[in-house]
Amino acid sequence: MAKSLRGQCLIAAKHLRDPNFYKTVVLLIEHGQHGAMGLVINRPSSILVCHALSGHFTDLPEFGDLVYVGGPVEPSALLILHNAQELSGGDKPVVPDVYIGNSERAFEEVVHRAAHHDVGLNFRVFSGCAGWAPEQLEGELARGDWYTVPATRELVYHDDPYEVYEQSLQRVAEAHRVVPVECPHPNWN
Repeated sequence: MAKSLRGQCLIAAKHLRDPNFYKTVVLLIEHGQHGAMGLVINRPSSILVCHALSGHFTDLPEFGDLVYVGGPVEPSALLILHNAQELSGGDKPVVPDVYIGNSERAFEEVVHRAAHHDVGLNFRVFSGCAGWAPEQLEGELARGDWYTVPATRELVYHDDPYEVYEQSLQRVAEAHRVVPVECPHPNWN
C-alpha cells in the first residue's frame, strides 16, 4: 500500500456527481490497509449541536453551532473534531490543532466548554462519516475522482464552510501550476 493519506483533504473533482460527495472536501482521519475513513468538512446541516445533544446532556445551554453531515456511513453516529490537546487522550492530532474526540468524556467536555463560550476552543460535530473499503479510495484517486491537499486547521474550522470547496480547488490549482501567476517581468510577454 502507498503512503497513508491521513491528515490530507480529499477534494471532489467537478465530474464527481455522487450526491454524497458532490463539491465536498473530506478530511481523512484514517487511511491504511483496512480502508479509509473521513469527515466531510464543508456540509453543515440545519440542526443545532445543542438540539442534537439534548437527549444526552440535560443542562446544555443553547448555542448556535451546527452539526455537519460527515458522510453517508452511520448517519446517526456523532463524531467531534476539536483543538483541546488536553482532551486528546494522548492521541496524535490528525493535523496540528485537530483532534478527534475519542471518548465520551472528551465529547462532553468540549461541548460544555463551547456552550460556555470558551474563546480558544474550536470544534465541529459531525453526523456520520465517509468510508472506503481496502483499495477502494486508491481506485477512486487513480480514476481522478479526488484531488488531495494537506489539511489545515483553518480549513477544518473555517468560518464559512461554503467557501472551503472553492478555496481547496484553488490550492490544488496552485500546487499543479506550471507557470507562476505573478510574472516578475510582465514586459517579457
